Amino acid sequence: MPDLSKLPSVDQLLQNPKLKDVIHSFGRPLSLKALRDVLDNCRYEAIQHNQPIPELPEIIQRTKALLDEWLSPTLTPVINATGVILHTNLGRAPLSFETRAAISGITAGYNNLEFDLRTGKRGKRSVHASRLLSTLTGAEGGFVVNNNAGAVLLILSALAKEKNVLISRTQLVEIGGGFRIPDVMRQSGANLFEIGTTNRIHLYDYENALKNEDIALVLIAHHSNFKLIGFHSEPELPEIVETAHKYNVPVVHDLGSGALLDTANYGLAHEPTVFESMDAGCDLVCFSGDKLMGGPQSGIIIGKESLLELIRVHPLARALRPDKVTLAGITATITHYLKNEAETKIPIWYMISQSLESIEKRANNWREYLGEGEVIEGRSTVGGGSLPTEEIPSHLLALNPKKPDAFLKILREANPPIIARIENDRVLFDPRTVLPDQEIAFLRQLLIVLEAEES
Repeated sequence: MPDLSKLPSVDQLLQNPKLKDVIHSFGRPLSLKALRDVLDNCRYEAIQHNQPIPELPEIIQRTKALLDEWLSPTLTPVINATGVILHTNLGRAPLSFETRAAISGITAGYNNLEFDLRTGKRGKRSVHASRLLSTLTGAEGGFVVNNNAGAVLLILSALAKEKNVLISRTQLVEIGGGFRIPDVMRQSGANLFEIGTTNRIHLYDYENALKNEDIALVLIAHHSNFKLIGFHSEPELPEIVETAHKYNVPVVHDLGSGALLDTANYGLAHEPTVFESMDAGCDLVCFSGDKLMGGPQSGIIIGKESLLELIRVHPLARALRPDKVTLAGITATITHYLKNEAETKIPIWYMISQSLESIEKRANNWREYLGEGEVIEGRSTVGGGSLPTEEIPSHLLALNPKKPDAFLKILREANPPIIARIENDRVLFDPRTVLPDQEIAFLRQLLIVLEAEES
């Protein structure tokens, strides 16, 4: 076994000028912790695996490498070449330039988050988005929380705790991450009152329950990431609203993705829009801010002011409230819609609206730059639990590396990481989801990996 007495002490190492440079860069407490971890590991290797005691420069190098590893951010930008526009695992909607600028401006210093500049007194953070949401959607008011699951939880807690909430069995959905509508309803303290069957619900099911049971509200949950096909039926939203209002019961529509533009205009199936829910007479509508809206993660609630006021004063509202970053981002995103520039300014809508010809041109440019590959027909998807089964025609660059899985792993570990997909032993890259300002970095990094594979 190696002589452990040759392992330098912490005090000896602290006298080394190179370690002093490390301490200067990383701070003394963290550097000492890393140094002790390295020494412990050296001792373990010597005892358990008969490894020689490393020289002092190697110990210092290991210490610096460990510190670099500890302080390297685990959350990092990536290049999405998968063709999945709202990729949940890749952070969903990228933000517009204007939205990022608004966030940067607000976070650079102090701001009037809860300060009324007119009166000089304490204000309410909810006012920053409420007026814009009203202007955009025609609702009486609006309220922003941290995400749409929080919005559903808050609505039910504020309006239906220990009361019956009517919901169709066709809508008892589970979306990504094990999030289940029934579980959220129970967590809120509301009583789940199910009607209909898994595949069919009729208007008389609503009528009978509303007539014979004590119902606090009707919840309608959008199917989100699955589609009912075959032998199924559901009443139209305006019919449900009219029936509920006949018994003075409010209707809450959990719209999920929250489309503010008509997806049918882009060759996709029609995704129910926020405006349609409002036109149908829903009392409250909630949806995500970071899906088809294209903003930062948030939950948006719009509707009748009398109900919103009950929601705003509920204790849970404080726990779910958004911060200055979210409010700056969501208000900037709403502004794009108000100025009728969402298609050109909001990245996800720019991606959805790209012509097939422009995508083919980009794919061909990639092939020419790289000097290899084949441009093939392919499909992009919206993702994010939106428009299940829907695909958008695209053109892809297909590469044929010797080991596709290993090639993909190298790309993931690159700087910046590149995320692509494998089909039929070929690695595919979809230009639709590669942001224009990332294209140069994408091609340079891909070329480096290709040249390394050939060498």
